[in-house]
Amino acid sequence: MEIQLWREILDPYALAVDELVVKFNHIIKEHRMAGIYSPIEQVNGRVKTISSILEKAQKKQISLDKMEEHIEDIAGIRIICQFVEDIYKVVDMIKHRSDMTVKSEKDYIVNQKASGYRSYHMIICYTVETMRGPREIHVEIQIRTLAMNFWATIEHSLQYKYKENMPENLSSRLHKAAEAIIVLDQEMSSVRDEIMDAQNSFNIKAHIVADILTNIQNLYKVANKREVVKIQDEFFRIYNTGDLEQLSRFSRELDIISEGYRAQSLG
Repeated sequence: MEIQLWREILDPYALAVDELVVKFNHIIKEHRMAGIYSPIEQVNGRVKTISSILEKAQKKQISLDKMEEHIEDIAGIRIICQFVEDIYKVVDMIKHRSDMTVKSEKDYIVNQKASGYRSYHMIICYTVETMRGPREIHVEIQIRTLAMNFWATIEHSLQYKYKENMPENLSSRLHKAAEAIIVLDQEMSSVRDEIMDAQNSFNIKAHIVADILTNIQNLYKVANKREVVKIQDEFFRIYNTGDLEQLSRFSRELDIISEGYRAQSLG
């Protein structure tokens, strides 16, 4: 197959990956802007290299003209969550989206692989608009916790090194590490509410501070400088107390002051 033809085949997959990464990142942004916990911690994507596609086609005895039909992970998205519970929230979120259709799914968390591998896999159908019109693309989405991802990344590298003939002692140690990952995820889930409360408080505080600083910056343009300096000093005093309720009250009062100056400028 000519290199140019490979490019034409893989370009829509690259487009699908780019669009999906943007969309899942937007979900993270929406949650954080609303001051609520996001079940998605991070997302990344990739298109399989030509060599990886050829290797998989050869291994599964797939002819190149049937490649797109039978290799469903040419485009891949990896979604990382903090907690196991979040994985299933993301799965439900994907199932209810109108811009992607779930074709198949495999739960390797409940049904862990013999190697110790754990992750949730979904194959979705996603349509991209190309120069030649709409094109439906198969995309594999892997959803896992940070701990699962760490283990899977190491295991993948070792499998690549040993061409899937990993020494028994190394395989055994990896399996023990996988068991430790299960314990770690369980421990993190047991303190999930406390962690989420702490993260939500941090996000809420960050948004309040951002709003206050924007208001102060705008007041410098329209208000008496001495008065704005007083407001700024009061902000620093309250900020240093670490009292979120006081900070929130100060932000609301500052909104009223800022609104008053806006009304004056319009009058």
